Amino acid sequence: MKKIVLLGDSIRMGYDKYVKMALEDSAEVYSPKENCRFTPYVLRYLHSWLKESTFGEETDCIHWNAGLWDCLDLFDDGPTVPLELYEQYMHRICRRIRMLCPKAKVIFATSTPVNEAGYKNPQKTRRENRVIRQYNEVAIKVVTRYGFFVNDLYSLLENAPLHWFSDNKTHYYTKEGTKAITEKVVSAIAQHVEVAPKEINYTTFFPENKEEIGF
Repeated sequence: MKKIVLLGDSIRMGYDKYVKMALEDSAEVYSPKENCRFTPYVLRYLHSWLKESTFGEETDCIHWNAGLWDCLDLFDDGPTVPLELYEQYMHRICRRIRMLCPKAKVIFATSTPVNEAGYKNPQKTRRENRVIRQYNEVAIKVVTRYGFFVNDLYSLLENAPLHWFSDNKTHYYTKEGTKAITEKVVSAIAQHVEVAPKEINYTTFFPENKEEIGF
């Protein structure tokens, strides 16, 4: 059985259990119960999550993302993690992944687009696709330098219809959105790791609880 780790923010938390279903016959798949949030949080807890997986240096593949929390703008104060600092954290995370899992195939998933019109609230919470693309560009530049692969979820969903959003702004916890992302993630993993995905029956689909996951 291959050993696969899924890390990432609430987008990951919408598809990870379906990836586990698709790969249950050929891989052990671990993902944290918590939201992995932004790059500083990933850097701080990466070793803890990998230890919890029990896979250690036998990890065959890590599929991860970070960026939507970093580029979040609260109260018109600018991105939570400025772009230049995001780039530094990305380098540090890549080095740490390679140190802790030297043999793993590593796949970075780009941050997904949002429905900007859905961000209307008293806290002036905002994400802009223009900014998300900037963070994705930096992330791709960094991860490819370390020989990591890219799973472009942004392009997958760039023209997704509005009804694929479950909250009208960020999450794709709908049957259509979850199916599209899950299939893309499974395909990316299967491209680099010898696994035998099985078809998932989405007729029993139920959306994730946003209150339990966070944003």
